[in-house]
Amino acid sequence: MNTQNIKRICLWSCPRNISTATMYSFAQRSDTKVYDEPLYGYYLKETHAATYHPGAQEIMDSMECDGEKVVSMMLNSTEKPVLFFKNMTHHLLNLDTAFLKEVTNVLLTRDPRDMIPSFHQVIKNPTIQDVGYSAHTQILKKLDQLKAKTIVLDATQTLKDPEAKLKKLCDFIGIPFEKPMLYWKAGPIPEDGVWAEHWYGNVHKSTGFIKYSPKEKEIPKQLKPLLEECIPHYEVLKQRSI
Repeated sequence: MNTQNIKRICLWSCPRNISTATMYSFAQRSDTKVYDEPLYGYYLKETHAATYHPGAQEIMDSMECDGEKVVSMMLNSTEKPVLFFKNMTHHLLNLDTAFLKEVTNVLLTRDPRDMIPSFHQVIKNPTIQDVGYSAHTQILKKLDQLKAKTIVLDATQTLKDPEAKLKKLCDFIGIPFEKPMLYWKAGPIPEDGVWAEHWYGNVHKSTGFIKYSPKEKEIPKQLKPLLEECIPHYEVLKQRSI
């Protein structure tokens, strides 16, 4: 397969977003192979996060932890005409970002008022580095400098009308929208990372994008400063979203 004709999509998401659902959506396509957080092992190896992320050693043992080798894989894989790489914003760390110009970048953000209570259920005392909001605006700034192909999705608006947003996204990427992207069978998919048992419970119960509803849980008092820190970054992304 001619590597020049392959559509390479890098999703850059904050955690506890609809990134896994979006990966499941693209996994339903007949022309697409999905990859689940290929830079996660690199992130754990290079940061203190390995001391508090569930299953960290198993994750690192299960995948390539050399970030440069992972980037090379993303740029050179040829399995399908469309390759979808689900990534977390903060997993990029200190890698050379020049490769972002070679792919279609999809920035997926979520209102931190909804995201932080969800993340807190797994990671009890998250920081701005853990939740990825500052990394999101940094990536956006870099993408603008590179004039890289970039589109921004907001989880709230996507969940309110998944079909409309997916059609816009597919059009931007340059691939036809496929109706099966809206639905999938309950349960895991083969491409899930080994961390799925800790993070993907809700997605495994789902058979499609779940209708949006605001979080009812109050943000714990100790996380209010983090929320205030995240909101300005979220607003930047939200203003750019389709």
